[in-house]
Amino acid sequence: MPKVKKERQGAAQRKAQNSTQQAVRQSITFNKDFGQHILRNPMVVQSIVDKAAIKSSDVVMEIGPGTGNLTAKLLEKAKKVIAFEIDPRMVAELRKRFMGTPYMSKLEIIVGDCIKSDFPDFDVCVANMPYQISSPFVFKLLLHRKFRCAVLMFQKEFAERLYAKPGDKLYCRLSANTQLMARVAHVLKVGKNNFKPPPKVDSSVVRIEPMNPMPKINFVEWDGLTRILFTRKNKTLSAIFKSKSVIELLSKNYQIYCSLNEIMVSDDFDIKAKIDEILKECAFNETRARTMSNDQFLKLLERFNANNIHFSS
Repeated sequence: MPKVKKERQGAAQRKAQNSTQQAVRQSITFNKDFGQHILRNPMVVQSIVDKAAIKSSDVVMEIGPGTGNLTAKLLEKAKKVIAFEIDPRMVAELRKRFMGTPYMSKLEIIVGDCIKSDFPDFDVCVANMPYQISSPFVFKLLLHRKFRCAVLMFQKEFAERLYAKPGDKLYCRLSANTQLMARVAHVLKVGKNNFKPPPKVDSSVVRIEPMNPMPKINFVEWDGLTRILFTRKNKTLSAIFKSKSVIELLSKNYQIYCSLNEIMVSDDFDIKAKIDEILKECAFNETRARTMSNDQFLKLLERFNANNIHFSS
């Protein structure tokens, strides 16, 4: 029986490979609006699957399977693959590729936009991400929480922003927000010639593992603070918080918070002086956001909130 099973799997793999070759010969016109760049290097495909460390009991969610090069390798390892595909032509290619193989019963295709759809339950996420949805997808994925890891390919600069550290040139709000909720590691560089059609820039693969447990903070407050700080990340915090728009926002939020919580506000209260006092108390007045760690952002947010100054109304 094991020999028969092995022969069936070999036949399934050969059929899947032949389907890919046929698709290439038929010269499918790839849609740039969907960011379609098909990964064609089998060694890179295998490396991505290896980095995901998929178990035989795992459900894998794949985004943008295209013609199924990566999907085929995922189906070899996983209990089930749930693939989001927005292009009906690619859906047809996938079904044609795996029809009549043992893999078809393990493949579920969801036709539609993964950003606008609810995520299913899954253990691992693997994807060659379209550039247009990279940022919203990362945050939707991290807020989903219920997964072990994700191995995702992005444009090189976007990937570098995900794992950039304080002081790095590419360190930004995306870096801080992502690393607050997950551990991010760079695992593989992928040159543009590994795709059909080749994109304009190289790509990189990252592995993302959600933090467990998550920091116990108000994420709306956190987002409000980091949005202000990284708008001008090279300015000192003292300069940022002297901005008229920032003062007006925090003053309005302060008044609303005190009113809702029946806190008396003295006639001589000066929001500018209070902000300056908090920054000096934390020794952050001459610090720049581009050099600050998440622990420092959390400390600053805690001190502002403790003084009834909030970043969301």
